[in-house]
Amino acid sequence: WEFFWPLMTGARLVVAAPGDHRDPARLVELITGENITTLHFVPSMLQAFLQDSGVPRCTSLARIVCSGEALPADAQQQVFAKLPKAGLYNLYGPTEAAIDVTHWTCREEGRDSVPIGEPIANLACYILDAELQPVPVGVLGELYLAGAGLARGYHRRPGLTAERFAVSPYGNGERIYRTGDLARYRADGVIEYAGRIDHQVKLRGLRIELGEIEARLLEHDLVREAVVTVPDGKQLVGYVVLSGETADWQAQLAEHLRLGLPDYMVPNQWLALDSLPLSPNGKLDRKALPAVDAAQSQRAYVAPQSELEQQVAAIWAQVLGLERVGLTDNFFELGGHSLLVINIVSRIQLELGLKLVPQLLFQYPVLGALVAQLQATGAQVQDSTLSRLEDLLDDMEGL
Repeated sequence: WEFFWPLMTGARLVVAAPGDHRDPARLVELITGENITTLHFVPSMLQAFLQDSGVPRCTSLARIVCSGEALPADAQQQVFAKLPKAGLYNLYGPTEAAIDVTHWTCREEGRDSVPIGEPIANLACYILDAELQPVPVGVLGELYLAGAGLARGYHRRPGLTAERFAVSPYGNGERIYRTGDLARYRADGVIEYAGRIDHQVKLRGLRIELGEIEARLLEHDLVREAVVTVPDGKQLVGYVVLSGETADWQAQLAEHLRLGLPDYMVPNQWLALDSLPLSPNGKLDRKALPAVDAAQSQRAYVAPQSELEQQVAAIWAQVLGLERVGLTDNFFELGGHSLLVINIVSRIQLELGLKLVPQLLFQYPVLGALVAQLQATGAQVQDSTLSRLEDLLDDMEGL
């Protein structure tokens, strides 16, 4: 609907160039240059966008729509402060119910969370307990959806359809969809989202079935058992019990996953265990899985030599929370992700005065290769840009 809505109402649709959605400065240029009035963001990218010092110049913005993951209260507050004339709208809904089911017009309420609001026309929400009975106000339950937007089921997957879609227990024959999301009603009838029940997770706005990754890993001859988690909500960690360890088993498993899964479903960190921890009743005890130190993902340390190599390595180490980073280390293997890329880019521009676009780090994620590209281009950041970056960091330190 994001494409058809403007065209149906006589508005103009502007699509950012590939990769520009990761570059807040380019988005600011696009918004101001095209007089954009409406933006649609995944909340994590909204937070990254709001870090740019040019955001207050986007005075043409009248509305910002968010969906795809939970909208943090901090992002809401930043929008109110930096774009006071823009309305902020929080939408919720899965693909199985035609994407958006509930809506909320954000406003200052003094709460520490942003609700998902109330159902849109022709759709309904129910918060039920394990016995499919309605839960009282303020009590967590599973969110069920019903109405005209509901899918018929999963194509050629009758088992999953039967698991997720059911007939309403209230006798009217209505079909309902089990979301797997926890939610609660406020006293005013507004719905608050409280996270996932199962191990289907969202990572930077992308839905990830951990079981699908585990199933793919078990297809590999090296793997006897496998578990994938998102312990910090920011990166995937793969735990495996190997049938026989080889020197490059991590690379082999990562390559195996990439043959059938998108890159964002390949774990950033790996740990081989003798056995998976079990609870007293014999089930996997995920809470007992050992923590993985990002430093374990580092390769054989090759010390930075030149002054620029040392400076960039120091910035990486600070942003990633590591003691040291070597020339052969890969930013994403160390736990880096798209939001941290923006942090790296800002710091290199501010502290080193070198012009850098986020795409360069995606293209050259190894420290030595990135530094070589920086040396080859040698582009300097303008003083006016540095001044805006300094103001931005001062504002961030004051939060």
